[in-house]
This record gives sequence, structure tokens and C-alpha cells, in this order.
Amino acid sequence: MLRTIDLRGRVLSPAEFLAAVPRAEGARDEALSVASEIVADVAERGEAALREQATAFDGVSDHDLRVPASHLVEALGQLAPDVRAALEEAVARVRRASAAQVPAPVVTELAPGARVAQRWQPVRRVGVYVPGGKAVYPSSVVMNVVPAQVAGVSQVALTSPPQREFGGRVHPTILAAAHLLGVTEVYALGGAGAIGALAHGVSAIGLEPVDVVTGPGNNFVAAAKRVVAGRVGTDSEAGATEILVVADASADARLVAADLVSQAEHDEQASAVLVTDSPELALAVSAAVDVRAAATRHSERVAAALTGPQSAIVLVDDIAAATAFSNAYAPEHLELQLENARPEEFVHAGAIFVGPHTPVSLGDYLAGSNHVLPTGGQARFQPGLSAATFLRPQQVIEYDRAALATVRDGIVALAEAEALPAHGEAVVARFEA
Repeated sequence: MLRTIDLRGRVLSPAEFLAAVPRAEGARDEALSVASEIVADVAERGEAALREQATAFDGVSDHDLRVPASHLVEALGQLAPDVRAALEEAVARVRRASAAQVPAPVVTELAPGARVAQRWQPVRRVGVYVPGGKAVYPSSVVMNVVPAQVAGVSQVALTSPPQREFGGRVHPTILAAAHLLGVTEVYALGGAGAIGALAHGVSAIGLEPVDVVTGPGNNFVAAAKRVVAGRVGTDSEAGATEILVVADASADARLVAADLVSQAEHDEQASAVLVTDSPELALAVSAAVDVRAAATRHSERVAAALTGPQSAIVLVDDIAAATAFSNAYAPEHLELQLENARPEEFVHAGAIFVGPHTPVSLGDYLAGSNHVLPTGGQARFQPGLSAATFLRPQQVIEYDRAALATVRDGIVALAEAEALPAHGEAVVARFEA
């Protein structure tokens, strides 16, 4: 089911490794074009566009776009006790890990009377997107809302697709998770249109524009974030999921196969890649994937993902080459199933899972880490979602007269050098009688 890319016997540059990375580039390009049109339509026509999109993409109409409070209360009341307990544990773990991500304020005394303070201010209003197409993601409610709350965000607006199965309501498990976290502003909006609505606002349904949009989704949601970036802040483009497993002959083929299939079940565009220096492991994993993929509940979806251009088994000469390949790929999820794992050498990854007992599924739910991570190679320059996503560093500068006097001549000299004399004159004016 998984194709094989054989890179053995070749010395590749970083650019050549990047060219060898299996990706479905065409799908991403198409998604950007479609998302641009959808976002523009929402910006222009607001509620009317959103209702047309709900009919076309979600198969629902005449539903509440803004979720009534009674739906939230009802959903939490009907939530299965074991699911509620698991969500509460996830909230506790993510809250603890997120709290460690908030920097402490720092004051630097550069000289007597010369102070520069560094503080971290939360954004006021955040829009959270929670997917709800092929699966249900109450865990994404936790992963987005908890870090925002830890950062001190005062307003959270949550959107998730309306469900035909539930008469156009947001899935009750997502509503229950939102209510559990005290989120009261929830909208039944899905896909790129939801991202456009959060960024531009829709006054007819009481949705004010937000300052930052976060949350995972399919390639259309990720592309919509790119469209609205600049109007609002965004987290990384967390599109169709990716897993890269780097493994050697010591790895258990059954576990590698299980982890590849676990991520492939998200979406037909999901990426599942194994890179190894062991041909024997490659063969064993390929066989195990075929068996497991055929037996799983979402076998058709898994098969589509595993046979797509974005998935493969990659053979390399050694672990050094596997490391270089991984750093070129910059995967969303990186698993190291190696006899001598050295995670410090894998510098480009959204999150790194080390050892046979640390599957990506752990990070999806209860590791305490955040599962909203960059895809499409953006882990080379974008972090995963954290409390820092919702914080802005601000500098507060305070000099007294004597401290300003010590740098007066330097400011004047630099102002003259830049042909901006009024800059220097603004300083000199403070010392004129």
C-alpha cells in the first residue's frame, strides 16, 4: 500500500532532500485558491455567505449560527462520564504544561535611572477553530482554549462545523468540552468560511472580529489562515496531519505500522511516512500496514491517505541520512523509534515523540503537550500552539533626566548621520533652559 522511495547510495544536499520529500503540493495550491474565494465571500456578504456554505459543504440549513447557551448546558449534562473524566485530565495536564510557557516579566537596569522592562501582554480576543468533519475533536477544544486562558485572554469565540446528524448543531461532545472550559461564545461555522468569519466579523450574528485565529483543520482551513494573516494573527498552518517515523532495525514493525495508520485515519490527505536504514524493517512495516489498514474502521480513508503522493517508506543508507531527511521534511509529528535516539539532532519538527511507548496518539490527548502543530514543512520556522501564541512581548522604557543626559550626544550624532535632525532636537529640547 505504501510506495517506497529509495535514496540509498546517494549523497544529497538539503535542497535535494527537500525535493525528495513526499508531499501533495497540488492539493495545497488548490486549497489556497478555493479558500481565498470563500473568505472573500464571507467578508462581503456575511451571514448569507455562511448559510450558503453550510448548505453546500455541511448539508444543513436554517440552523442556529450562534449556539444557544441551552445547547452547551444540555451537551455537558449528557456527556459520558468516562469522556468527561478524560477531558478533565487533559485540561489539567495541558494547563500545567501551558503555565510553564508564560515568560516572567524582566526589568533591565542599563544605568542609574535607565530602565527597560519586558512584559508579556495577552491579546484581547481569540477565535478558535475546532474541526468536525470526518471526526470529532473535543481534544482540540482543550488544546486551543486552555493555553489562551493561561495566557490571560479575556474573550474566546469558538467555531466548529454544524452537523447534519444533529440537525445543524455543533457536535455535542465539542459543545460539552467548550462548556466545561467556560466558553460561552460558540458558532456553528465550518471550514474556510469560519476562519473568514472570525477574522472579518459577522455583525448579523453578533460575531466581532478577533485578534488571533488558532486551531487545526484540513488544507482549506490552513489555507484560509494564510488568506487572513495580516488582518489577524494566526498560529501555524495546522492542515492535514503528518507523521514521520524514523526507525532502525531495533523498532517493532507492528508499532510503527499502528502509528502510521493512526494518523492516516484523520483524512485522505494525511501524510504517513517511514524513513529507515533497515530494508527488513521496511518490508515488515509495509506488510503490517496492509493488514492493519484493511482491518481498521476507516479503512477506505486510510487507504486513500497511504496510497497518496504524500505517504511513503523512504530507504536511506544510515541514521545520519534519516536525520537529514527528517530535518528537510520538518514534520508535524516526528517519532523516533531508534536504539540510540538523539532528539537534539532533529531540529525541525512540530513535536518529537521519543521511544516505543510515546506514540503520537499520546500527544493527541493526554501527554500534556499541545497537538496543534505546524504542517507542510512550516516546522522549520513556526512553533506549535502554546500560551506564547496569545502573548505579545512589549517593552516599557523609562529614563530620568540624568540617564537621558548620558546618551544625549550619541542620539544627536546618530540622528545627524541618518539625516533626521529633528530626532536629536527632540532630545536636546529637554535640556534647554
